[in-house]
Amino acid sequence: MDRREIAALLAYIGRLDPRSTRTDEGEARDQLAQWHELLGDVPMATPHGWDARVAARQHFRASPYQIQPADVVRPWESYRRNRLALHWDPTPSADPDDQAAWTAELVGTRRAVAAGMAQPAQAPAITSSQEGINPRLQARLDQIGSCIPPAARAALAPFRPARAAREAAVAQGRPDALSVRCEWCLAPVGEPCRRRRIGPNDGVRAITPRTDPHPGRFDLAAAQQAQRTEQAQQPALA
Repeated sequence: MDRREIAALLAYIGRLDPRSTRTDEGEARDQLAQWHELLGDVPMATPHGWDARVAARQHFRASPYQIQPADVVRPWESYRRNRLALHWDPTPSADPDDQAAWTAELVGTRRAVAAGMAQPAQAPAITSSQEGINPRLQARLDQIGSCIPPAARAALAPFRPARAAREAAVAQGRPDALSVRCEWCLAPVGEPCRRRRIGPNDGVRAITPRTDPHPGRFDLAAAQQAQRTEQAQQPALA
């Protein structure tokens, strides 16, 4: 605020609380100089929600004491912090190889947001919608059907046999044994069955993963798959 805006703010405050009005010319000059020194970097109002008069009015609504410059500075600093907390730095349009221009644009955008001259940039929303996807990208996704291309999946198969066996079972329409918990070795859902090695004193020496699930796990997965199929067919039969 410049001196004219400070004078206008003090006049507004004087209408709300006559105790703040200085009738002596010297005291009024000193008060104006003090407030200008402390509020020189605080704007009177911004296009996006800040108004020093509103901050003054809120002080008188909540406090019986005379207003001080700090009672305007505190809401202003809170306003700046809140706006920066909502801001997501957009990618500058400057050349990334020009570090000075890149940094200057980034800092300038933040300052404009903090000063209330620009709205905070919102973080891009994460969406699963395929609307508007590039046709070439969609064709590629339709071709590979997965984030791992078939050639890469085949090359990885020897190094993850349990995963390869699970994918082969699903591809052939057989039940996915790893979709249920194994009642024999207590392997949780998604993890391969385990083989225990027993020592001479009947203690467990080691536990290693099995390539093939236990037969009982296959039976349980098949039973659950049949149950789901039956439940899906019931509305159609009704």
